[in-house]
Amino acid sequence: MAIKTIGFIGLGLIGGSLAKAIRRVHPDMKLIGYNRSKSSLVAAMEDGTLNQAQDTINESFASCDMIFLCAPVSVNIRCLEQLRQVIRKDCILTDVGSVKTTIHEAVEELGLDDQFVGGHPMAGSERFGYANANDRLLENAYFILTPGKQTPEWMLSEYEKLVASIDSIPVVLNYREHDRVTAAISHLPHVIAYTLVNLVQRSDNPDGAMKMLAAGGFKDITRIASSSPEMWQQICDENREALAEILCRYREALADMEQAIRERNDQFLLEEFESARVYRDDMPQKFRGSLPKEYRIRVDVEDEPGAIAVITCILSAYNISIQNMGIMNNRESQDGVLHILLKDEASANKAEEILRKRNYTVYRG
Repeated sequence: MAIKTIGFIGLGLIGGSLAKAIRRVHPDMKLIGYNRSKSSLVAAMEDGTLNQAQDTINESFASCDMIFLCAPVSVNIRCLEQLRQVIRKDCILTDVGSVKTTIHEAVEELGLDDQFVGGHPMAGSERFGYANANDRLLENAYFILTPGKQTPEWMLSEYEKLVASIDSIPVVLNYREHDRVTAAISHLPHVIAYTLVNLVQRSDNPDGAMKMLAAGGFKDITRIASSSPEMWQQICDENREALAEILCRYREALADMEQAIRERNDQFLLEEFESARVYRDDMPQKFRGSLPKEYRIRVDVEDEPGAIAVITCILSAYNISIQNMGIMNNRESQDGVLHILLKDEASANKAEEILRKRNYTVYRG
């Protein structure tokens, strides 16, 4: 690749994970980083991710072949104004934000459209900061690229090569189409999750029965409500037009559902549920979305001393590592449930097979 030196403006979860992944795959590349928090820079130097740390955006970035803007959009725009004074004309500029229109409009205003390619790695975590960065976070994740109107083809090609080299999957989209797509598949689900949790909270009785009895279905659909409120407030503001449009369509779809339920239109409900099931089941499972996939099994357990210890001993004997586990007090589809979180799909499959052979009832997911 023509890219030999890469700069990072911001070393949070995504910026740090990108830098670590590039360091793992391209150990000879020179990585330069700037971050508002000095502790992240120190950590990145100590673990060998960065070759050079900067406490300001200055001429040190003039040597970069590519620069990743990994801060919030408003901060990235301010940094672009500073970088414009020092970077070369053949330096590839990019960002990692989940909304693209705002940054592209700023790039055009600054006259940098001929060297900018927007980027959005569709992976993440409920956690944040460089301390939680992982060199495998972006593995098998879609990495959307949104070139500018004047972006040279060679810049897009170099970017695609870099993305593929860290085992992400590059996908090229128009930036406005990107925002329309992510409004539906990423931003709307977060709004729904937050709204649903608040609806249940406000509908609960004084004893908190809904909170106590909330089971697998509710927790699965609202898991993303544990994400950063500040980040999602900013995303809603930055992508407000596309998000408001898809919210309007969702509200109309809910109204149709409400009418069908009130009128006992069973045929409509059946067709809608079947259509959704077919489309959902046809979605690819191997790629990561905005949050890492969890590999879980659920095991029926007897209410007797040592029951959980027996299960953990069985899995340990087969060198299956348990990442987390917990007992659920509510029992939606079985008598009593032990939730076990495993590190990957192979571990989950092996654990399920072993426990079933010992006559345990095991559920997936």
